[in-house]
Amino acid sequence: MAAKLRKGDKVVVLAGKDKGKQGTIQSVDPKSGKAVVEGVNMAIRHQRQTQNNQGGRQPKAMPIDLSNLAIVDANGKPTRVGFKVDGDKKVRVAKTTGDVIDA
Repeated sequence: MAAKLRKGDKVVVLAGKDKGKQGTIQSVDPKSGKAVVEGVNMAIRHQRQTQNNQGGRQPKAMPIDLSNLAIVDANGKPTRVGFKVDGDKKVRVAKTTGDVIDA
């Protein structure tokens, strides 16, 4: 199945403790159905001190389920993603506005 959400997409969280927060997808794991979103689902992780790193308690973005994310359309509202064949290419389309998401 084609990926509805990809790295670099601006998304909004639909459910959970971070409901309503927006961020950019940093990575996607299609096998587990999860994505890491910048500034969302933060957890404290302890880091050992190294020559390059101070160490201590570091906040880290943890993976969140793809079903709890929706892409943000041109109006800034969450929308579903559909697909449309444009010439010989398959492109992602915002369901609410019909705009092409891919740049």
